[in-house]
Amino acid sequence: MSGESTTSSTSSEPAPSLSGLRVAALESRMSDQTAILIERAGGIAVRAPSMRELPIENNHQALDFAGRLLAGHLDLVIFLTGVGAKHLAEAIETRFPAESWRSALSRTIIVARGPKPLTVLRGWGLKVDVQVPEPNTWRDILESLDQKQPVAGMRIAIQEYGQTNPDLIEGLNQRGAASIDLVPVYRWALPEDLGPLKAAIDGMIDGRIGALAVTSAQQVRHMLQVAEMAGLAGNLTEAINRHVIVASIGPVATETLIEMGIRPDVEPEHPKLGPLIQALAKSWKTFAKMQGQSAFGPWPDADGQS
Repeated sequence: MSGESTTSSTSSEPAPSLSGLRVAALESRMSDQTAILIERAGGIAVRAPSMRELPIENNHQALDFAGRLLAGHLDLVIFLTGVGAKHLAEAIETRFPAESWRSALSRTIIVARGPKPLTVLRGWGLKVDVQVPEPNTWRDILESLDQKQPVAGMRIAIQEYGQTNPDLIEGLNQRGAASIDLVPVYRWALPEDLGPLKAAIDGMIDGRIGALAVTSAQQVRHMLQVAEMAGLAGNLTEAINRHVIVASIGPVATETLIEMGIRPDVEPEHPKLGPLIQALAKSWKTFAKMQGQSAFGPWPDADGQS
């Protein structure tokens, strides 16, 4: 026998690394976490917040929702986001006590799109009847309802976020929903300071940024809106498709990128921030897009350091 060991050598393999590649991160609320993950993976995070979530003031629709809930006029309530559920509670509790409307909510069928609204609802002591699995798209909501809770004849309310989802509404109508109440709780706006986003757009166009991390569809719309304001939308999409690796967190963001003329390169198996950055670190070298030397190295600062 030879003296060669048969033990696995995989433990000595280096972890996937971004090798100093600059990555534009459009995330706003979780900007710090995103930057930390990029840097742990060996990249340089170029923070480019693209959104603000503004709660709707004097939210009459939220109060109307609570009134219908208390009157027993709703059968099923769909919660789309955790932060939206919290904003909804804040709006309702300007008029109705928490115990009363939550008690009324407990008498409906409750649907949670993913873990974030699930956590909030459980924190309120409520039982969630339908938990929508990954990747938590509108299609997954409808499929979960088909499997666990047919909606024919039901009076439904949807806690919205940012904008209305016509595909979800159409799907519920096709399944015979008796009525659908839309309950918007916040709207999306551009950041007050557009400087970092404009700098990232310029950096992608001139080759100083080699990758783009997208964690929501609205980020893409806002990025292109700001580029359009500067007359650079065409230049940006062309530059991204030529030399920027695009990491998309999941199907909804991917569909929007494609609609906007941008080809996504990476989508993780699980639509979460950690797996997104890991997938980018693992695969960015495998794409034909060529990053020049100017896409690597320091730059950030202005709080982004490096």
